[in-house]
Parts: sequence; C-alpha cells; structure tokens
Amino acid sequence: MIDPAKTGDQQDMSLDTRKMPPTFDPAYIQGAVKPFFLSAIYQGERPLLPMIDLSLSKEAAMPVHLVGMLYDNWELNMEEEGLTVFIQGYQKRGPHNERKRIYYSAVTPDLYGPMYSGKIKRFLDSLFDKQNEGKPLMHQYYQRYFDLYWDLHLGVTGGDIPPEVRLIGQSFVAVVSFRYPILQVVHDNYMRVRQLRQLLKDWIDQRVQELIDGHVPNPEKTLVYYWIKNGALGENFRRKDMVFECFHNFLAFSQWGNTLYNMMARLEATNGDPAVRSWFEKTMKRGPDETDNAAFSRLDRFVMELFRTISPNRGSTSVLPAQEQAFGTGSTGSSTIITPHLETSRDPLHWNNPNDFDPDRYQQAPTSEQNDETRCKQVGLAQCPFSREAFRVKDGRRASITNSAFGAVYARVDDQTYPVCDDAGYAPFGFGYRRCAGEFLTIGFFKDLLRKVWNEKIAFTRLNIDPAELVAVGPATVVPDNIGFKRAQ
Repeated sequence: MIDPAKTGDQQDMSLDTRKMPPTFDPAYIQGAVKPFFLSAIYQGERPLLPMIDLSLSKEAAMPVHLVGMLYDNWELNMEEEGLTVFIQGYQKRGPHNERKRIYYSAVTPDLYGPMYSGKIKRFLDSLFDKQNEGKPLMHQYYQRYFDLYWDLHLGVTGGDIPPEVRLIGQSFVAVVSFRYPILQVVHDNYMRVRQLRQLLKDWIDQRVQELIDGHVPNPEKTLVYYWIKNGALGENFRRKDMVFECFHNFLAFSQWGNTLYNMMARLEATNGDPAVRSWFEKTMKRGPDETDNAAFSRLDRFVMELFRTISPNRGSTSVLPAQEQAFGTGSTGSSTIITPHLETSRDPLHWNNPNDFDPDRYQQAPTSEQNDETRCKQVGLAQCPFSREAFRVKDGRRASITNSAFGAVYARVDDQTYPVCDDAGYAPFGFGYRRCAGEFLTIGFFKDLLRKVWNEKIAFTRLNIDPAELVAVGPATVVPDNIGFKRAQ
C-alpha cells in the first residue's frame, strides 16, 4: 500500500510560486497549494473513553487546501452553499445533535435488509461475475461503484447517470487519495472537480426534487428519502445540505474500496493473513448469524475486527483555535488535530491482545446501550457528557434515535435496540458524537460480500502484474491493482 501521509514536521513554510509547474492554474496555486504549505496537521491523543472533547471542534474541520474543491471562491461558505454534518460544530447541529440523527435515520440497521441489501447484492453479483475472474478486481470495482453509489443515494443508475457525474466522483477520490497538491494528477483532478461541481449540484438538486414530488420508484430505498422525511427540509437539514451530503459522501464511502482491497489481501491464498483466513473459515462453518448471547453475531464480530485492524479512516479531524499569538500579530488561526483511529484501536490500555486478530473480543466489549448514567459514574464522571433525549423519526417507522452517554448515536426500532460497540478500543468509525453514521451500512456491505465469497468458494489471488495500475481508494491511500479472484473447481 502507498500512503502519502504528511506530518507536521514536513511542512515547508516558504513557497516560491515560480517553481510550480507551468501547467498549474494560478488560482489553484493560491487557493490550494499555498494553504497546504502554510498549514500543519498534528496527531492528537489516543482517547481513554470513546469520546472526543467538544474543545476539539468539527466546525470547518477539514484540510484547508481542499476547501476549493467544495466551495466556489476558494473559501468556506457553508451558510450559502451548504454543508455536511462532518464539518459542523456540535453546538450548531440543532438540539441533541439533531442533524447527525437525521443523517443517521437513513442508515439505521433495520433498513439495510429490506431497502439496501438488494442493490448491494446486485452490485456484488456483477463484480464477481465469471467474466471478471483473473482480472485486477479494483478496476472492476470502480467500473461499477458509482452505479451503486447513486442508486443508494437517489435511486439513479446506468444511463441515467451523466458521464460528468461519474467523472467528478472519480476526480474527487483521486484528489483525496494522491493528496499532495503539487502533483500534476492532483491539480488536474482538483480543477476538474471545480469545473463540474455546479453541474453535479444541479443534477443532484433535480433528483432531490423528483423524490420530493414522488416521481422516483421505491423512494424508501434511497438515503435522501429519509433525510427529506426526517429533516422536513428544516434548518437542521436544509435541501442544499442534502445536495452537499450527496457530494461529500464521495469521501465517506471511499472507505469501501480501501477496505475491500485490504480484506482481499488478508484473505489471499498465498500471502494473506493466516489468522484472518482461519477466523473466516471458523466463523462461517460455526454459523455466522449466531450471537453466543452477545450483542453482535459471529459475522458481525469478524467484520468489526477487520475494520479495527484495517482502519480505513486514519482518524477524526478537528480544529483547535489558538489561545494567543506571539507579539499579538495577525490572526490566531487554528490547528488541525487528528485523533487517531488505528493507534487507539491497538492501544494495550484497551485490549490484552491488541495486535491479535480476535473477533471474540467483542463478546464482552461495552455497547452504546450499556454506556448510560450508571456507567459514567463508574468511570468517575459526575454525569453524562451528552444528552440522551430520543429523536423520533417522521418517516412512518416506530423508531427513535438516541445516543450513549459518550455521544455515540444508535437506534431503537419497534422493540429492538441496535447498539454499537462503544469502547475507545474499537475506533475505526470514530468516537462518540463524531462516530461515522454509515457504520451499519458499511458493515452490512461487507457481510453480504463475505457471505458471497464463502458460498461461492471465491478465492483471492495475487496477480503477476508489473507494474500494476495504481488505484485511488481513499484519503491518502493509493494501492496497486494486483489482486484478482477465482472460484474453486
């Protein structure tokens, strides 16, 4: 894996723009390259509780050089142009983290089977079609990915997706994967995103209107349907924010490609991880849906352990405003802090065997439902840091969305509770109120994938390709497309 991560001590505070490639757009140099070199990213502490302090804010918490990909004038304009919950401070999300709960209402676990699994299974059938055996699989994945992406969000697929909409998605992922703005590939894709962004926003907005007007078949099988119903087009989930979320999810959903590649590498027959392969066989043979009186099934626990050890998202990004400026000159500005996921997931303070692949660790791990007022007092807190008042959905289900004492959102539907593992040692989806809302959708995707691999006796193989094509699969991550599959005879 190629990981072009940039650390704080690698920043070059001076920039001679005359040394930039002559092919670079001058506005790009000013709006993306300069901010990149004048910024610093610091790795923060590993949390001891599954929670991030509100002092580490989500307000505009994103790498400053990427602002121009999202906003017209190379500067943040969230009020006018829309925003995602992932760059909005807790205090601005409405009562009790309402915007996050509205977002989450579209991806609660009860929806996966009846609403989304059929689309994902059709995607997997196409991906693992016999004609793709022996071919580099990541190329095949991205040939189909945006059909699934827009089908899940808006109920649109195939020829109804304009070529420009496919292209901007590919370009967005390329920018965040190759990352360095001084690279020609980043410049070209960045400027393509800026060129096509308004077309994309107009297209999404039109699809949103068709959902509002009831012109989309099976609207309840789209994410946006639940945002419309449960946000009621109010201030805590405006229509322009729905459009923005559909666009921003290029980043959020990119972890699927990253995880797929790493999962195949671990299950690969010759050079894979023996512990992962052994646990996979044991999980499927013993009964993947058995819970052993735990909160999560055996297959749930296997996928969760894959995510803990792969950790496709390296950390939660925050901004920390400076308290003072030396000599009182200029703006105090802010610093970008990364609360690390992988390092926290492997911290020996949380697990006795942090580096072992052990899905059974989640049989005893605390869940969001268990982390209540009593739990707070047990760990030495006087009260719950976050309100647990329930948000009741408006889409016709008898469902409510609440959170643990530490802020992790989870759902109750009818008489069933769907908790998450609410422990700082399980960090791939983040911490507390900042936890990734799409966790259950992502887990469901990989459970369906692994069932297919097992049932159809699919084996992953390392392909003899030199050089292999480099594929952008997610933030700061580019991988060689050198894994394929075959079915056992």
